[in-house]
Amino acid sequence: MTDVGATIGVEEEYHLVDAETHALADAPAVVDEARLLLGADAQGEISTSQLEIATPVSTSLAEVRAHLVRLRRGADQAAQRHGCRILAAGTHPTATWHDQQMSDDDRYRRILDRLGLIALQQLIAGCHVHVAVPDPELAVHVLDRLRPDLPVLLALSGSSPYWEGVDSGYASYRTTWFARFPVTGSPEVLRSRTAYERLVADLVASGVVDDASHLYWDARVSTKYPTVELRMADTCPRVDDAVLQAGLARSLVRVAAAQAVAGTPFPQPRPELVKAARWGAARYGLEDRLMDLRAVERRPAGDVVRGLLARLRDDLEDAGEWDEVSALAEQALARGTSAAEQRLVLARTGDLAAVTRSLVDQVLIA
Repeated sequence: MTDVGATIGVEEEYHLVDAETHALADAPAVVDEARLLLGADAQGEISTSQLEIATPVSTSLAEVRAHLVRLRRGADQAAQRHGCRILAAGTHPTATWHDQQMSDDDRYRRILDRLGLIALQQLIAGCHVHVAVPDPELAVHVLDRLRPDLPVLLALSGSSPYWEGVDSGYASYRTTWFARFPVTGSPEVLRSRTAYERLVADLVASGVVDDASHLYWDARVSTKYPTVELRMADTCPRVDDAVLQAGLARSLVRVAAAQAVAGTPFPQPRPELVKAARWGAARYGLEDRLMDLRAVERRPAGDVVRGLLARLRDDLEDAGEWDEVSALAEQALARGTSAAEQRLVLARTGDLAAVTRSLVDQVLIA
């Protein structure tokens, strides 16, 4: 148990945009440049208009923050060398998927062969948090216990209200768009590593995935690292919100693991309710009520977020992270989601290009 949550890492996906117009850029040269500048911490994504960064393994939120600032600056520097910038949000406000090209990579070609057109339409960007859970059996029990709280983390991250120049009505339209993939959301309660491996084998047999690395659940057992990976968040324009995601994710995993070892009973909402709560978080973000899967009722978003913090407080205080995480959460509640901010910019300017500029400007705010 002492190793659970000992280390943490964050992956962020960025859109590449023209430095002057902020229109989506087809820029594979930026990916090559970023690899030269940042080494293995930068890599390509399914589209040549995207770039992904991954922090080195970290032991503190201060390290995570420092790495994110460094990598965002390095990625943006690489982009500027080719007349581009990076945009950190779940969707680009005005781009269309017709503007992007698929990266030249065997993995992505296999995805295209299997999934067809939707593989070409992945004009979305997410933030993934890896939390150390070295015991494979325990990792599955952690997944079971995370299910009720993942929609809250999604609500905090909503940064994708616009799709191809249209207001989707969602805080995280990325979530709804990505749901077209055959394996997303949360699995049912699995209870054991054996059940998890049987499910993976059945999904491989069904033809929808090649292996467990193609499971795009909101939380999954990583196939590359001894971690549980939380994947439901939009990429956050602000570093503060990415650090908040990391802090909450790590604490949730630590608490879930401790309770699993102790055999503490845990809520097991039906898959239909988990899906409904996820949809509500994507639809409304922090700007309306959220489905509290523990109380099985819709409550004001602030109450649900603060209820989560209250359950995590002892763990966060023991880790010396309470002051930072609680302050970042209150800041997010006071400010609202990025989606709400983007709508305010549009209401003020009447110009989606101004929304896009505001997102580019937020990337390097430490």
